Amino acid sequence: MNDAWGLYANEYLTSLRAAGRRPLTVRLHAHYLRLLADHTGDPRTITLQVLERALSRPDWAPETRKSARSVFAGFCRWMHGMGYLEADPSRMLRPVRVPPGQARPIPEAVLERALGLADERERLILLLGAHGGLRAGEIATVHTRDLVDDVLYVTGKGGKTRLVPLVDDELVHAIRRARGWLFPGRTDGHLSAGHVSVLMSRLLPDHWTAHTLRHRAGTRAYAGTRDLLAVGAFLGHSKPETTQRYVQLPQDALRAVARAAAA
Repeated sequence: MNDAWGLYANEYLTSLRAAGRRPLTVRLHAHYLRLLADHTGDPRTITLQVLERALSRPDWAPETRKSARSVFAGFCRWMHGMGYLEADPSRMLRPVRVPPGQARPIPEAVLERALGLADERERLILLLGAHGGLRAGEIATVHTRDLVDDVLYVTGKGGKTRLVPLVDDELVHAIRRARGWLFPGRTDGHLSAGHVSVLMSRLLPDHWTAHTLRHRAGTRAYAGTRDLLAVGAFLGHSKPETTQRYVQLPQDALRAVARAAAA
């Protein structure tokens, strides 16, 4: 990123911090702006064509492309509002279509094997993901002050706080003993979300990722309650449509439907 980009990008990122955006969000915006900077030497020359070239990377998944589009649009709106751009070229960007996702809960046998290989810290990380449904960034920032009795106050996307009851005594005792960050590190005193993801990925084989632990939590929670709204609150979703992508329909429900259809 050259000096011209650095000047405007830093001013924009400062505006995000001033608006109370979370550090993880600010870092995500900075990441995508660096990629956009590869397509034009000066942000004051951003055009629709520049944005479309930046978004046309063949290696991006639809969700990644949608996230990048959101960042580019936010930056262009800010540039236009500040008078640095005569018009906002992002207004002409086509929406990014994201195919409906399917839940991919990690199999119990794979999870148990990973727990058996994990050290104490890694075990706590896996349990927070698989049993608590926490995202990597939320796991990284677990702090003793956020635990009240056996309920963990979790600040997730958009700075929204949700309550996650912890039924694992192992987790409750570990958080209390920590007397601060559960996972100390170099990112504001705690581990980074990226490092948490790396630790989990080392223990999980093949295509099973840290996020499939959240899918496992959502699927098991729904199987035990059949309450999609409660599962959504547990996972920190604002829309039930999002929760549906985290829940694999229980086999007994499918069999009941099949029996009813054949009756």
